[in-house]
Amino acid sequence: MESSGCDEIQEIVIVGGGLCGLATALALHRKGIKSVVLEKSETLRSAGAAIGVLPNGWKALDQLGVASHLRTTALPLQGMRITWMDKGNEKFTPYKNIGEVRCLKRSDIVETFADALPPNTIRFGCDIVSVEMDPITFLPSLLLSNGKRIGVKVLIGCDGWRSIVASFLGLKPAKTFRNCAIRGLTSYPNGHSFPLEFVRLIIGQTAVGRLPITDKLVHWFVAVQQGTDAKFPQDTQFIKQRAMEAVSGHPADVQEMIEKCDLDSLSFAHLKYRAPWDLVFGNFREKTVTVAGDAMHVMGPFLGQGGSSGIEDAVVLGRNLAKTINGSCFDHEEALDRYIKERKMRVVKLATQSYLTALLIENRPMLTKIVVVAVMAIFFRNQNAHTQYDCGLL
Repeated sequence: MESSGCDEIQEIVIVGGGLCGLATALALHRKGIKSVVLEKSETLRSAGAAIGVLPNGWKALDQLGVASHLRTTALPLQGMRITWMDKGNEKFTPYKNIGEVRCLKRSDIVETFADALPPNTIRFGCDIVSVEMDPITFLPSLLLSNGKRIGVKVLIGCDGWRSIVASFLGLKPAKTFRNCAIRGLTSYPNGHSFPLEFVRLIIGQTAVGRLPITDKLVHWFVAVQQGTDAKFPQDTQFIKQRAMEAVSGHPADVQEMIEKCDLDSLSFAHLKYRAPWDLVFGNFREKTVTVAGDAMHVMGPFLGQGGSSGIEDAVVLGRNLAKTINGSCFDHEEALDRYIKERKMRVVKLATQSYLTALLIENRPMLTKIVVVAVMAIFFRNQNAHTQYDCGLL
């Protein structure tokens, strides 16, 4: 392969070493395909503390060969309980009708993925400045902040909602919900007494969520509404104080949970999403460049599918890129087209349901909410159908 000024050439490069990026590298590895992951951080990333994994996510993790190990890190949840504390109403939905649901620490997932990869697959401290098409090979090349240029045969952007690869493809910037979320973990050395349920406590426009991970560790979030242009300092003491203020009217065990939180686990940010209509009309491939995970379809956490959908992407990508080796696909471009065709309607449906759910949660006019309820009743009559999706065999 000729190159105009590239310092090195790689077959497949994945930009971003988060959940989706490492899952994609692992999917390719399971199919006997080598890849390189370029991660700008100096260590594995686990921002966001933890994620819920629904039945469709477990199917994808099973295909990657890591589900059995990850099951040992978290207890199964029995259901979801929503309490509107200012109204005195409560609703419980058992998970036995849905399937396996657990809350996993992000660090457990990324470390499990990384440990299953060959040595030197992940390169830390690689900050991508730009993506360009090589004028000689007509293949993508990456410019790093240190001035190094890497030529690539296949480029997969798993670099989150601010994706440089997505910008190269011409995708519109992610939009901002009115909701923002504080997330964290709290350890109970002597054990906690919380039921194994996803609990949501709602007072006015503030919601607190609590998901036990083990009998000594709990994931929680505080969701509040704030202007979309608000800036959030990332000082952990400030974040903790903001969370304490938000839950001042909540039960004592909620306040204690936040008071005793692990400061290093805290994050505070607006919730981002890629609009469903942008997904319908967006361009997800340019020659041998594509995107996956949040870079493709960042969505609010309202369905609990952000992480699992990215792992699904990884399985489908691995399956289709492997077809270029066994002869089922003519070339990489055809393989990427097949990947996009498989994933597009799935992520459009998820993004649409998530967006509509956000409109119901946010402080919107009653007429808007009536219209949303009507649309949901027509298109998402079974609101848990998204959990039964199967991304297929790797």
